[in-house]
Amino acid sequence: MSFYRNAVWMAKGITEYTKSGFESASKSFNPSDLEVSCKGRSYMITGANSGIGKSVACQVAKRGGTVHMVVRNPKSGEAAREELVKETGNEDIHVHILDLSKPRDVYKFGKSFSESGSLNVLVNNAGCMVNTREINEDGLEANFATNTLGTHILTRTLIPALERTEKPRVVIVSSGGMLVQTLNLDDFNFEKLKPFDGTMAYAQNKRQQIVMAEEYAKQYPKVHFATMHPGWADTPAVKSSMPDFYEKVKSKLRTPEQGADTAIWLAICDKALEHPSGEFFQDRKPVAKHLPLAWTKSSKEEQETLMKRLDELMEKFKP
Repeated sequence: MSFYRNAVWMAKGITEYTKSGFESASKSFNPSDLEVSCKGRSYMITGANSGIGKSVACQVAKRGGTVHMVVRNPKSGEAAREELVKETGNEDIHVHILDLSKPRDVYKFGKSFSESGSLNVLVNNAGCMVNTREINEDGLEANFATNTLGTHILTRTLIPALERTEKPRVVIVSSGGMLVQTLNLDDFNFEKLKPFDGTMAYAQNKRQQIVMAEEYAKQYPKVHFATMHPGWADTPAVKSSMPDFYEKVKSKLRTPEQGADTAIWLAICDKALEHPSGEFFQDRKPVAKHLPLAWTKSSKEEQETLMKRLDELMEKFKP
């Protein structure tokens, strides 16, 4: 079955996830969808110092929005902010230093932000693909700590800030790689994944994000949730974490701006709100969350169990 999933996914990727796939899909885009003012609205974007996150931040800033850049590295964060201010003329751009792999810090940051202000849109973009199995000081595998638990804690703690605003949204930058994975509740730390495969760990985390968004949509009806696949984009993260893949397909990769397009559309366009909360998007359209005949669907009970276990971890790591 895994061979089937991978083969179907690769064929899908070559036709849909590449630059040519975007160019084909974009022929049906309505340019007026992004003719939007973001003035008076605030946007938090994780991983906003490079790649897709920086592209989202730039487009929001150009439209007058308040931008909160959440980054891990102070130096690159400030450098990115200076570039964005120079390019957009928008000074209302703020850098927050946070390592999403540290659950106590994430909880503290989200709770503090919610207590001090409001937020219209959260774009959970930051992620990692660590290709060796690394356990951090909290006993968490690095990919899971960042991609799944970090995203969960940040989203949960920012809900009060979001619910205080008009048309609040949460966008999660997931990945089409999740299509090759079924939800695994028994191995968050990938002890059974032998040999360890960072690509598969990442794909599992992205499957978890899809389920998380579906469950958030049920729990928080005031907020619109969406996940999206950026396609295969030429970003620093792809180049560093998947060098072999990058070398093979670099001529076919989307630009960061093309990869960010649907995340921007979901974050600022009101047409996005016409779709049900919790959907998965690719090139501005909701798409299937499972490959045909791939047996990757999870039960209602399994999805609820995932959320329960994430909440238990969140409670465990409260500062």
